[in-house]
Amino acid sequence: MNLPSEFQFHQGNLQDFVDCRRRFYLRYVRRLAWPALQSEPALENEERMQRGARFHRLAHQRLLELPEERLVEMIIDPELKSWWQHFTRFLHSELFNRFATRVAEVSLSTPLVAGHRLVAKLDLVAAAEDGRMVIYDWKTNRLRPRSEWLMKRLQTRLYPYVLVRAASPQFSPTTIDADRVTMVYWFAAHPTLPERIPYSAVQYQSDEAYLNELVETILHLDENEFDLAEDELQCRFCNYRSLCDRGVHAGSEAEFAEWETESLDFDLDFSQLSEIEY
Repeated sequence: MNLPSEFQFHQGNLQDFVDCRRRFYLRYVRRLAWPALQSEPALENEERMQRGARFHRLAHQRLLELPEERLVEMIIDPELKSWWQHFTRFLHSELFNRFATRVAEVSLSTPLVAGHRLVAKLDLVAAAEDGRMVIYDWKTNRLRPRSEWLMKRLQTRLYPYVLVRAASPQFSPTTIDADRVTMVYWFAAHPTLPERIPYSAVQYQSDEAYLNELVETILHLDENEFDLAEDELQCRFCNYRSLCDRGVHAGSEAEFAEWETESLDFDLDFSQLSEIEY
């Protein structure tokens, strides 16, 4: 199986491969659109996705120094307004007073094996004068995911790795010390419970080997080797489930709420279901 030379790997498609090789094959190799719901009820889930996307846009606009009073005038939704109040308090307490440089929506790219590239778009990178770098990622999950689950996500490995590997003229110094990088997941609905994950040079070396090996595996699989996921629970929230004979009906909101608190292997952040197109 050969992907186009211009195909770029990111946390979304690599996570798809780790979760379910067949989903990766259908979505990125076959590029097959399958008209099925990811979760029921459809209207409520669509509203959650739109609310999450709206929050990310507002956060970006605020970090571009748009006046806070102008932004808050545009917020009508009560839940979004609550998230926004949490966010503005977070900005003043943690960001504005601690970091000399703050760059929002940072797009980075670095080469991988076989001419492919690894790309990432970071919600915010904050740099202190002493060389500390913090990657912030905004999450709008209804329930706060477990730390164990977050540690297993490709995003947790890929974002710090790409920041250190690619660096950027946006930051000073442009060479970044992996031992001084931290990844922070900040939850709009749980503002006092961020997940802070320190990075290191040792982890950087481990991630480099892992990510290259993962991509090598993808590139050398035959089409019949993209197996179905072993854990069928996640199939209830996959739009390809009927195509794979893993059920017809989408999982319910109640099922999702139960798995969101009990599962270490599966979660949905409805604000980020549509992966960024690079």
